[in-house]
Amino acid sequence: MMFKTLALVVAVFLSPLAAQEKVARPRITGVAHAAFYVSDMAKARAFYEGFLGYASPYSGSYDGTPGAAVTIKINDRQTVELLPGPKGSPGTDRLHHFAIETENAEAMRLYLQSQGVAVPGEVSVDEKGNKAFSLKDPNDNTVQILEFLPDSWARREQGKFIPDTRIAPRMSHVGVIVGDFARSMKFYGEILGFRDIWRGSAGGMTLNWVNLQVPDGQDYVEFMLYDKYPTTDRLRTMHHICLEVMDIEQALASRRDRPYPSESKRPSDLKAGVNGKRQVNYYDPDGTRVEIMEPNTFDGLPRPPSPAEPPVPEARREKSGK
Repeated sequence: MMFKTLALVVAVFLSPLAAQEKVARPRITGVAHAAFYVSDMAKARAFYEGFLGYASPYSGSYDGTPGAAVTIKINDRQTVELLPGPKGSPGTDRLHHFAIETENAEAMRLYLQSQGVAVPGEVSVDEKGNKAFSLKDPNDNTVQILEFLPDSWARREQGKFIPDTRIAPRMSHVGVIVGDFARSMKFYGEILGFRDIWRGSAGGMTLNWVNLQVPDGQDYVEFMLYDKYPTTDRLRTMHHICLEVMDIEQALASRRDRPYPSESKRPSDLKAGVNGKRQVNYYDPDGTRVEIMEPNTFDGLPRPPSPAEPPVPEARREKSGK
């Protein structure tokens, strides 16, 4: 009788523990795409295809219109998605969402749910045959979790639509605005497992950029920190993609005979950034920045991360009285 009672007590205490059993996080292998609104699809395609040299082999439905969304293929696992609109809001932000690739979307949904993150009730399959679901990060950026299935469009078309004219073979990162630094570090760092690989400051007093690398790959998300919420023009510069080239001078030379859209902002001059890497900024006709950057510092010397503190957004300063 004593042994039965003991077994019952143990069972009672173990049951809650079993219910709280840790859910494992599946692998996150890269940044799959960034999706931007464009006001004129023909002009946007002239920039991404005609100037940057990529192919656009897929058109999907958007907002009930078949073929309205255009896919710019960077490589077999990375794309830029162009979406028409948004209607009636010409001054709005152009970033619609960005996607990170996982090996198992449903396992990721369950894992995030176990961490208290708001997620949809199920994973859906999109037009391209990928498993996907979307959520909001602490800064209201839309993040899509994407799993490429074996019979998806991306897998079927491997090795195709990758012309020699493309300016770069890889998108190293996507930049997103971040106002709530602490919560963002918890979400991307503690929950998703991204690694803090570099921090930069423009003037040495305040932190401006934080690079967080996916836990199981080389791509990263760049936090674009702010105190005052960015103006529309600034927002379209902060939200950006970076195309990685091994020799930036050669990459720029390959564009000299290609027409740069007259509607686009003038490209920046070639220079080394705070991170010591040579870079140039191009802009699509809506002002979205496309950074062209080398992966290594120009002199081979590492740039140490900045110890500066992140900025405190105005709303938080006003609330705290500081």
